[in-house]
Amino acid sequence: MRSIVRDMEHAEEISGAVGGAGARRASTARRVLAIARNTFREAVRDRVLYNLVLFVLLLTGGAVFLGELSAAQEAKIIVDMGLSAMLLFGVFIAIFVGVGLVYKEIERRTIYAIFSKPVGRGEFLAGKYLGLCLTLAVNVAVMGAGVSLALLYVRGGYDPLALNIWPAVALVYVELMIVVAVALLFSSFSTPALSALLTFFVFVIGHFSADLKGLAAQGGARLLFTTLYYLLPNLSNYAYITAASHGQTPTPANFFGAVLYGLAYIAVLLAASTLIFKRRNFK
Repeated sequence: MRSIVRDMEHAEEISGAVGGAGARRASTARRVLAIARNTFREAVRDRVLYNLVLFVLLLTGGAVFLGELSAAQEAKIIVDMGLSAMLLFGVFIAIFVGVGLVYKEIERRTIYAIFSKPVGRGEFLAGKYLGLCLTLAVNVAVMGAGVSLALLYVRGGYDPLALNIWPAVALVYVELMIVVAVALLFSSFSTPALSALLTFFVFVIGHFSADLKGLAAQGGARLLFTTLYYLLPNLSNYAYITAASHGQTPTPANFFGAVLYGLAYIAVLLAASTLIFKRRNFK
């Protein structure tokens, strides 16, 4: 908390000394980065994150053992279990840490000290979001490295699959970024418990986006299913775990299309979160 205020005071001094639109943009960036750094430090100090990473690495080790019992299926089992565990526990981190990003500051009343400085509510949300995304990036990188090392171990040397899984790992990370943005949206106006429940529902339904489109074409509650199809994120764009276990990688068009779709969806969610959060009364 003190580091946030100190960094923001430093940004104010620079903005006041230099002046101009460029200085104001630089000051805004510094305030966002100050909040992001503090969020990252808090998340890293949370032992739950270390336990989840350790659990995934142990699960990958278990996959190595199971692979040895399954003849030539070692690599497939390792990738399937490792990437699935990466996604599952990454979602747990995104939801249960993400829904508390705003609530903790309000509950501890530290948000008043932050907003006593020239900090916009959009800057506050952006900093919180980037801080948790950085935490997830570190966790996903550690988990992905664990899966690659497990593959090298069972193969007794270099295996192309150890590198081929990384496009799928990157798409898992983009999916987690979307989940964090959804959690932040709900937490901007709701309680942590309800926010976690709603975010989990969005995650589950997002993986059945194609089914929603099919239901919309069958009539009945056509308007409802069509609205859900276009409103909720299409997370099936990031489902390459099974393909990765068979050594397949997404085409460049599919990969970059999924990344751009995710970034655009995240931008819309953050904009909506800011609009809602600006109207929230903390008294």
